[in-house]
Amino acid sequence: MSQFEHAMSWLGLAGRTCVVTGGAGGIGSETARQMAAAGAKVAVVDRTEALGADVVNDIQRAGGTAIAIGCDVSDVASVTLAAETVIRALGPARVLVNNAGIGGGGRTALLDASVDEWNRLLSINLTGAFLCAQAFGAQMRDAETGGAMVHVASIGGDIAIPNGISYSASKAGVLMLSRQLCLELAPFGIRSNCVSPGLVRTPMSEAYYRDEGRLQARNKAVPRGRIATSKDMAEAILFLSSDRSDYVNGEDLLIDGGLSQVVMANIPRI
Repeated sequence: MSQFEHAMSWLGLAGRTCVVTGGAGGIGSETARQMAAAGAKVAVVDRTEALGADVVNDIQRAGGTAIAIGCDVSDVASVTLAAETVIRALGPARVLVNNAGIGGGGRTALLDASVDEWNRLLSINLTGAFLCAQAFGAQMRDAETGGAMVHVASIGGDIAIPNGISYSASKAGVLMLSRQLCLELAPFGIRSNCVSPGLVRTPMSEAYYRDEGRLQARNKAVPRGRIATSKDMAEAILFLSSDRSDYVNGEDLLIDGGLSQVVMANIPRI
């Protein structure tokens, strides 16, 4: 066994069915690939099956097992159908990564925000996480194998951010959803945790970071000296999904390079 194979087996994910929503995006696709490299059978869930096809092809070419599923996470019937597809094709879920979400278009302040914008972000970011947790949590319970849920929240759910009324409220809801699930699902051996990304460079934010001035300004703002990559997020998600975090439950892992700790640094000294 190679050193890489040993490291992957150490995670305890081999043969397990892992569901990654928003699986075609930056964080989701990297997570799906890393799950597959660890030996998991991966369901790449996104708005359409076609969106997940490239990720699935990459995994299969590398010798892994994966399927793509189209799903509107805000719709009960669509999530129910996706869950049925997973159990039929791969077996009951052992890991759920609740990663599907939107943000950029909903960054407005309270007095400028519309009800439509509010409802759109809450329906995908929060209701979507609830519906997927409900559907795949039932699979984990019924299979009596236990499981792990990792919900992708945001630094915006922990601290207020400019023009983030709808987005921050939705992500704060995800944090509390996860904590509630920690209590409700623990009797079935199911853990629930969050990762909260700070500034991350993904395909969704790539247009913003093409401006070198913006990129360098944000790199400088982070104590770690750079904004995060999708790989940074996926590695944290992999840990919380694995047996190596077996006693971690109800936590929020803030993956922000120290950004949330610099508030006092901007206050003038007396």
